[in-house]
Amino acid sequence: MILKIQWKALFLSLLISMGVGGLSAWITSGGMPLYEELAKPPLSPPGWLFGVVWTILFFLMGISSYIVYTSDSPKKGTALKLYAVQLAVNFFWPILFFNLRLYWPAFSWLILLWILIIGMIARFSKVEKWAGYLQVPYLLWVTFAGYLSFSVALLN
Repeated sequence: MILKIQWKALFLSLLISMGVGGLSAWITSGGMPLYEELAKPPLSPPGWLFGVVWTILFFLMGISSYIVYTSDSPKKGTALKLYAVQLAVNFFWPILFFNLRLYWPAFSWLILLWILIIGMIARFSKVEKWAGYLQVPYLLWVTFAGYLSFSVALLN
């Protein structure tokens, strides 16, 4: 099977996901020094790791959304709408946590994001299995972020 890449669609898909992640990171860039000062639970990674992991995850979101967008599936519209909603929810979590320091509301927001990611994986998988599989690391990271968020809320 020869794979024909639709370069404009791929670029746009990556631009959307990486743009949302980059804008959110830029808006909350002053929050990492604060994070370093917080009481944190065991297994807390160093602050620099967050940028690395989130960059990879937003890249995978872009690839995954591209796979869905370029499919012939009649289910792709619903999947992409759910993707957009979870992307918006993802955008606001670090603002709640880092900028506003609303740790308990941020944790609740993260639960909403987690539920949306599960829904997105299910919808993407109905369009193309690999589009769903590419989101499993995202779900795992947000699960770990939930542990960190809950712990920070408890400890601070």
